[in-house]
Amino acid sequence: MRKFARSLIGAAFLAGVAAGVTSVAVPAWADTPKDSLVMAWQFDDIISLDPAEIFELSGAEYGAQVYDRLITYDVKDVSKILPALAESWQVSDDGKTYTFKIRNGVKFHSGNALTAEDAAYSFQRAVKLDKSPAFILTQFGFTKSNVDQKIKATDPNTLVIETDQAYAPTFVLYCLTAGVASIVDAKLLKEHEKDGDFGWNWLKTNSAGSGPFKLRQWKPSEMLTLDANPAYREGAPAMKRVIIRHIPEPATQRLLLEKGDVDVARNLKPEQFEPLKSSKEIRLVEALKGTLWYISLNQKNPILSKPEVRKAMRYLVNYDAMRGSIMNGIGSVHQAFLPKGMLGAVEDNPFKYDPAKARELLTAAGYPDGFTVSMDVRNTSPTMDMAQTIQASAAAGGVKIELLPMDGKQALTKYRARNQDIYIGQWGPDYQDPNTNADTFASNPNNADDAAAKPLAWRNAWDIPELTKETAAAVLERDSAKRAAMYQDLQRKVMEDSPFVIMFQQTEVAAERTNVEGMVWGPSFDTNYYRLATKK
Repeated sequence: MRKFARSLIGAAFLAGVAAGVTSVAVPAWADTPKDSLVMAWQFDDIISLDPAEIFELSGAEYGAQVYDRLITYDVKDVSKILPALAESWQVSDDGKTYTFKIRNGVKFHSGNALTAEDAAYSFQRAVKLDKSPAFILTQFGFTKSNVDQKIKATDPNTLVIETDQAYAPTFVLYCLTAGVASIVDAKLLKEHEKDGDFGWNWLKTNSAGSGPFKLRQWKPSEMLTLDANPAYREGAPAMKRVIIRHIPEPATQRLLLEKGDVDVARNLKPEQFEPLKSSKEIRLVEALKGTLWYISLNQKNPILSKPEVRKAMRYLVNYDAMRGSIMNGIGSVHQAFLPKGMLGAVEDNPFKYDPAKARELLTAAGYPDGFTVSMDVRNTSPTMDMAQTIQASAAAGGVKIELLPMDGKQALTKYRARNQDIYIGQWGPDYQDPNTNADTFASNPNNADDAAAKPLAWRNAWDIPELTKETAAAVLERDSAKRAAMYQDLQRKVMEDSPFVIMFQQTEVAAERTNVEGMVWGPSFDTNYYRLATKK
């Protein structure tokens, strides 16, 4: 029997959930409830719970539990596209019309029947709201004025989507596996619509899905609670509730895990892994993600906009030192914008830490004594650890970096407004096609402050008309080998001269108590699934 040493913070939380509050400090004698999964995680990057707006890693994972999409893919073999809400689909001979047959009998959490009309409304709504992820749909020629004609339900079970060009079919289908393509409850949202906002203000903090879980409560940077959907089309989840606590400190996560106050810890540091490997109550689970760690240089800063400075920054990152310490077991050196495993991915890593080389480049740029710049940093691990290491390694080359710690939401909001000098963060693919990253790292159709499309190149004010044309051409190439070669060329150009210093590809390491089984840790955060989790 476990000694009465249970953390009061964990016990208070569980007691608070049971009572409907979060401030009751009552010690517990037992493990977490058998019918509830309790998770410690850093999710301070969530800005909205609306799938038409979600564009953060934590938000994407939330959306995958609450919403369904027309189609999905096999997490063990991403080349296999699978049916979901759509039981079948066809592509016209000219490659421009996609027809989906929607399953009968599916219901939203509200009890409303899910039909092709809901699917059409979901896509139309995302295009018209035009939030950050809307470009995943608008790149096919959909606009606020034409989307009602181009995406429509021809009967309750049939959805027809007409693109402006004949793209590679897998590219279109993979885009429909993205979070922005989640199907929402049209009737429910229309009931909550105000001033033509498509229910956006309401859905930012509520849910309208048909997925295996439904939202119970979200307290930003504190708690996220989901209740099981007993009527889910593939069967009710075994866990009646999922309780996610925002615990920014890895040491606290480990303590809560070891004491049984949480079932899963998501953000442990590499030095914590080895002691846990000998534990009979805890297992470590690894999942290679498509997520990349990078720093980016805002080209609005006249110093950072110089090509020699951009290149110098590549030589001021001590990749190997971080790989052997901060990122040991949770990331491998990777310097191209396509992650390993994706069509056309380049695995060259041409840059090494070389402060002398960096000083030569800075001198050529007119900064023999270096310069001072700021870096926006999410105040969590390992982001802060990486930023501090880069701060030290850059100083050896004459670049003084002032770190500006903030929570994830603050950092992302500032970044999306192009108000940063240097940003350090992660980028995860929205779908399993190479365009997902090419279109953000190597394309910027309009560099104006009021541009409609705002990819990472735009966020860093990188004006690249030629690369934008090459990126657009790659999505039209139907020959896979030729298409892969086009993406390899794009990656090498971006590696050689861009505002992006891509450093690592992430391996997620989750620590689970051994009585937890069935958690799915997929290749992206929106393929981490709780539905199959059970507890002994």
